[in-house]
Amino acid sequence: MTSLDPHDWKAFRQTAHHALDGIITMLEHVRDQAVWKALPDESQSVFERQMRRFPRPLDEVISDVMRHVAPFGTGNTHPRFMGWVHGAGTPVGIVAEMISAGLNLNCGGRYHVGLVVERQIASWLADLIKYPPTATGLFVTGSSIANFIAIYIALVARLGPDYRSHGHRKVAKKMVAYTSAHGHGCIGRGLEMAGLGSNQLRRIPVDAAGRISLPLLNEAITRDRDNGFDPFLVVATAGSVETGAVDQLDELGAIAAHERLWFHVDGAIGALALLSDKLRPLFRGIEESQSIALDFHKWGHVPYDAGFLMVRNSAANLAAFSNSQSYLQRGERGLASGDVWPCDLGPDLSRGFRALKTWMTFETLGSDAIAKCIDENCSLAAYMARRIEADPLLELKAPVALNIVCFGIRTTKDASAINREIVMNLHEQGIAAPSWTQLGGETVIRCAIFNHRTTRDDVDTVLDAISRLVRHYSSEQEASQ
Repeated sequence: MTSLDPHDWKAFRQTAHHALDGIITMLEHVRDQAVWKALPDESQSVFERQMRRFPRPLDEVISDVMRHVAPFGTGNTHPRFMGWVHGAGTPVGIVAEMISAGLNLNCGGRYHVGLVVERQIASWLADLIKYPPTATGLFVTGSSIANFIAIYIALVARLGPDYRSHGHRKVAKKMVAYTSAHGHGCIGRGLEMAGLGSNQLRRIPVDAAGRISLPLLNEAITRDRDNGFDPFLVVATAGSVETGAVDQLDELGAIAAHERLWFHVDGAIGALALLSDKLRPLFRGIEESQSIALDFHKWGHVPYDAGFLMVRNSAANLAAFSNSQSYLQRGERGLASGDVWPCDLGPDLSRGFRALKTWMTFETLGSDAIAKCIDENCSLAAYMARRIEADPLLELKAPVALNIVCFGIRTTKDASAINREIVMNLHEQGIAAPSWTQLGGETVIRCAIFNHRTTRDDVDTVLDAISRLVRHYSSEQEASQ
């Protein structure tokens, strides 16, 4: 008989322990490493091999991983990774992923502990958001998919269950949705995947604080109705990807209720700030939404991936996805028992046990510690903003709402190009990993502080390095004139 289990369990155990120890050691000393390193040719060649037909010792494979994989990741475990909205992970998450992989649960359905743990996470969130206890919750890869699922639920809620079988053929009016100009690109993509097309998304300009303009939203809704369109959805942003701005959720909720729109909140970046007593008032009105997308792998520091969708009305969620296929029939008892399975709430049947790493993170660390890290990230962003305002070489490009700081060199004809060069230079030197974005037609430097390991010293290191680079580019410009 052929088996894929190890022939020598004792030797395998020793090798596995060595691998675990290696990755924990790497994380323990992450501050001593470069934030990012390009993959060298030697390592690149490892991943150009033909598929292996015959066995190879596991310790050799692990050696390849530690040499050619581990040093060349995104860098988001490092305290000076500030470029994109990535969580930092925790040592607890390593253990959780190991246990989850060993259990190898399929959490698409049936009655087992994986679904029980996932429901507890949904119950925690319902309590945090102030949704009713009957609200449904679903783990997904990330908020891009959570937002798409919410769009689809909103369509079925507006058009009725026949939409699932007939699609758009029987829809007389064109459906339209609304979000801010700083709303995430996945909202438009979600409309594309739902068959509406991204042209049916109205991107409403933002105000000086980076929030959706409510007067312009009202005008757009009225104009669309007058022109024969059918507004069905407004997507609020609870922490914009550009600047971290939080839309006026209470006022948006009132508009949505008055206009009979599904009120969805993209909370991928900021929703977990609800854990913070200090920051919670920024999200007043989120409890009136119909659905919320968020990511535990961002400010929850759960290992990737751990996106989540909450839906206030369980009946609306079930109407969009419940399935009566014979292979999904329920039993009165046993493994096939249970009324609602996760596959009734979203498109996936094969699903990993994402709930365990989330549950273990919160059970081990506690929500207060996670909230404190969120508060500290925002305090560091405010400190960074103050330093920038005091620097004659730099200037802020947007208000700091949460933990994202957008800035750049003071106005020159080559400001956008120099800001991009600064970012790439910092990456290549391994000093830090900020990113850039576009604001007001200008390319600006963007620092998103999401890492629980980041300190004031890290902020100083990043800004000092940027100031040195600005002076370098300025002297080059002067020499060329």
